[in-house]
Amino acid sequence: MAKRQSRRKRTAPLVVGGLLLGLLVLLAGQVQAQATDVVQTDKGAVRGTVKTTYTEWLGIPYAAPPVGELRWKAPQPAASWSGVRDATRPGNACVQGTGWDPGYERPTLTEDCLYLNVYRPHGATEENPVPVFFWIHGGGLRGGAGFDTDPRKFVTQGDVVFVTHNYRLGAMGFLSAPSLTKEDADAVGNYGMLDQQAALRWVNANIRKFGGDPERVTIAGQSAGGRSTCMQLVSPTNKGLFAGAVHQSGSCSAVPLAEDEERGTKFAEALGCTDPATAATCLRAKSAADILATQDKVSISTTVFGSKHFPLHPTEAVRTGQFNQVPVMIGQTHDERTQSMFARRDYVGRPVTKTQYVEEIREEYGAHADAVLEQYPVSAYWSPTVALSTVDGDQSSCRRLALFGHFAAHTPTYAYEFDEQDPPPFVSIWRLHTTFRFGATHVNELGYIFDYLRQALPFSSAQGELSNQMISYWTTFVKTGDPNGDFVPDWPRYSPETQEIMSLKAAGSKVKTDYAQDHKCGFWASIPE
Repeated sequence: MAKRQSRRKRTAPLVVGGLLLGLLVLLAGQVQAQATDVVQTDKGAVRGTVKTTYTEWLGIPYAAPPVGELRWKAPQPAASWSGVRDATRPGNACVQGTGWDPGYERPTLTEDCLYLNVYRPHGATEENPVPVFFWIHGGGLRGGAGFDTDPRKFVTQGDVVFVTHNYRLGAMGFLSAPSLTKEDADAVGNYGMLDQQAALRWVNANIRKFGGDPERVTIAGQSAGGRSTCMQLVSPTNKGLFAGAVHQSGSCSAVPLAEDEERGTKFAEALGCTDPATAATCLRAKSAADILATQDKVSISTTVFGSKHFPLHPTEAVRTGQFNQVPVMIGQTHDERTQSMFARRDYVGRPVTKTQYVEEIREEYGAHADAVLEQYPVSAYWSPTVALSTVDGDQSSCRRLALFGHFAAHTPTYAYEFDEQDPPPFVSIWRLHTTFRFGATHVNELGYIFDYLRQALPFSSAQGELSNQMISYWTTFVKTGDPNGDFVPDWPRYSPETQEIMSLKAAGSKVKTDYAQDHKCGFWASIPE
């Protein structure tokens, strides 16, 4: 009898263990089912790559290749395909020159470039979709690609679907010329902007299959991507395609078509296309290399207004409330212009001198130069280069402060300033080993919300906490239209009366009310733009 009891005691753990093993196998099967890498889009099936915490699909065409007769045309639908398309590698970047960023050491000359990438956290399904973050890359409307962004930590920590895409750049994306205006006055000068809208429409039609909720799409971008975000906010032709917007370090600027056509005419003439009657055909016969070389002589990287897609100047549209009134999160870095000053001056070996500083201020501000020099004496700064970048940065910061108020007058708005002054070595410029003090400069915040240019930064523990905090703010905003969530400092809604702005820094993020004072906005209000 004792032996039988002993045998039963030994058997019980085996039974329990077997049940647990079976349960684990069942759960593993469910996870595997959720992590399937084949998805059916409206043009055909795509196979991606299953990672440990997410699945990615790369290089999905969202529009037809803009080549041949489709160069300088509004984006056209992509062709369908049979079978399962490989989506394990990104598509070509759009035509662009070289830059200091890793991966852009050589020009890109491929026009077949209208591709997007989708990243889905495990657990998101067609039946249980999660919000979508639609990212528009920066690069001055002249460079960059969707694949510059590795959003894995954003996707997995925030439990959102993340979409990146390429759009036409430089002259390929933003050329205005009378001969092109005759073909399509609503598309001319904004081909890259219309590419972004085509990608948004692809998301609206397909993202639920990838576990994303098309009713909860947030558009976002930094620098030229922020400028693009503003353009999409004020466009009546994409109404209803997104439910929120994140505007990072961007403007709301554009020029009238007639003004841009003058630049486009000079561009065509530089390529030998001088006859207005044949200029469009002549331009399409030129190689991508010729186009790229010419845009270095005649700069083409702006957006235009006055069409059905962008009827008003974007700033005026925001000021008067004539935009897609969705919740907005908007902000900048504290020292926006130190990086652009570096680029403009080719700082390595050629810093701005005291004499050049004074000369530039006098050339830029004319009769108001003495007042500017009094407010920004070169002796108050680490170098004349920093002094000049501070002048430029404060002026742009005050214009952005006005933009905070314009948005807040019409829709829930949350304003921030990234002010982490001691970042770890980061991408591009820092590879040049300069001693230039950048502070919290343009682009710096990107490494805190995802791996920009596929580089994970060596954060201190405090900076790692700031990164987690920012991801929480950004993804909570994507989900609710309000960045406030658990375990993060309260972020008040912006109003022009209180001017409460969230200051993001590793030493402790907190609300600040001295933004206007910090950037001398009272002074800049007295200086004409």
